[in-house]
Amino acid sequence: MTIAPVLSPAPVRGGEVRTPRGRRVALVVAVVTTLAAVVQQVLHAVGVVGGQPWPWLLVAAPAWLLALRGLRAVPAPPPVVVRAVDRLRRIPAWAGAAAVLTMAATVWAALQDHEPLIGHEEAVYGNKARSWLDGTPDAGWGTYRPVGLPALGRIALAVHDDVGALRVVALLLTLFTLTATYLVAARLTTPRRAVVATLLLLSGLGFLRRVPLFLNDIGATGLLVIVVYLLVRAQEKPGSRALLVLPLPALAAFYLRYGVVGTLAAIAAAAVLAYGPRAWLAQGRRLALSAGLLLAGLIPHFIYATEVTGSPLGLIFSATEHAGRAYVGDGLAYYLAVFPYRLAGDLGGVVMAAGLWGLGAAIRRRRRQQPHDRRRVFLGMSAVLTFIVLGVATDGEPRFVYLPVVLLTVLGVQTLAESAGRWSQTVLTATAALAAVTVPATAQYVAHDAMPGPTAQRVSTLAVARQLASDRPCLLVTGYEPDLGWYSGCDAVTFGQYRRMAPPPSGVEVSLILFERGRLQPGPASLRHLIDSRATTTRTIPTDGSLGTATVITLRAGS
Repeated sequence: MTIAPVLSPAPVRGGEVRTPRGRRVALVVAVVTTLAAVVQQVLHAVGVVGGQPWPWLLVAAPAWLLALRGLRAVPAPPPVVVRAVDRLRRIPAWAGAAAVLTMAATVWAALQDHEPLIGHEEAVYGNKARSWLDGTPDAGWGTYRPVGLPALGRIALAVHDDVGALRVVALLLTLFTLTATYLVAARLTTPRRAVVATLLLLSGLGFLRRVPLFLNDIGATGLLVIVVYLLVRAQEKPGSRALLVLPLPALAAFYLRYGVVGTLAAIAAAAVLAYGPRAWLAQGRRLALSAGLLLAGLIPHFIYATEVTGSPLGLIFSATEHAGRAYVGDGLAYYLAVFPYRLAGDLGGVVMAAGLWGLGAAIRRRRRQQPHDRRRVFLGMSAVLTFIVLGVATDGEPRFVYLPVVLLTVLGVQTLAESAGRWSQTVLTATAALAAVTVPATAQYVAHDAMPGPTAQRVSTLAVARQLASDRPCLLVTGYEPDLGWYSGCDAVTFGQYRRMAPPPSGVEVSLILFERGRLQPGPASLRHLIDSRATTTRTIPTDGSLGTATVITLRAGS
């Protein structure tokens, strides 16, 4: 897509051609804010300044549009810039992709020291993985959670039983998703543009914050990217068998994260809107076979869901019910409020906005029925509909919408490259260079601003768990059940779960844990009801973490 410049009226012969004052002001603002963004990211990358970076580029981008609006022609890049870009272009695209993967592994390793203790969500899946390995209680586990990540964790813990082994799984999932993004983007655009898109994805705060952690969102995103590509290939390559392959990544994504059901529904709706029902009905045989394979792969889940909930779809609905939304649609309100900065940073946010622009342009040209326009409508609508579906169905978190970030970034890089004309290579090179600086800058922010809070909390739970670790059967009642379960080896439940559960066997030692600054803890009256006049032993455990001193009330055995 090429965006034609808006032409200024022809000047009167012999008259002085003057740049309108508003455009001169916009140019000054654009240059100053762009330089401020570059300097800021460099200072963050080397650790000179801290805190969350200011979104200068969100000001610079519209300023550049205003400054260039109305120009008859944009001058060619200076020769020195052209030569520098040509030298960089001699680097093979595959080498650029390898450099992005190396950067991701380096960031993963560097951030491990800043958040070495396992977190709440990580511990849930880690406990389940360890329970499959040696029978340790799966503290914090719920039937509504998918089994894919614990299965991978079970393999890792068999090699080495510690948090580091689980975090290696996180690294492998990250490298897989970045590789899938590059390969798919290279097919949908060009290999060099794919490198830029992949680097932008890594540089975004929403994505990079979860790179070090044992979670399922990043891995599921890579599988969804493959699903999107297979649908494109099914329409654009006559006789393609992509639909027959599609159930494999779709099922893998589902068993890794049940929440992809909403995303898959959004992708399917976008495919129908972009290509039309007739285009899919024309592949009726392959489409039916693909649907049959997909349903066959879901049979084990349907059987298990029926056993534990009474309905084949019970676990999917249960996962939605456990969302932390305050009202229906608060997730969508959250995404609208944080778009695009909190999802991808200011650089990635500008590119995502360009992706939306490219979507709008493709929709306007849709009557021409060009394959590349239908493809862009599909990518863009998949992103937009995912925001809407997930925003209505669940609460909002950046890690839930990595796929829209990927798709809009790929679409945005393509749009920028085609709109920049003679400056295309220069703009993409500058974008890649700034993204390369943004990766360590974002990592610095994550390490020194985002990670200290959770780590300080886990210092408290670790101290208590080590004190309560026992070879005897034990049950901990706390607001931090997965964390304490992981480090103590005990089973653990929340206070609310303990109220509803049957009394544990007489041989199980039950301890109620109250932190000085804890969450989800009962008041005095509720606590007396939980103890129920049984004999207790009370002790305090001082901690250096943010939760403060812990009070442990142990119900005496046989009381």
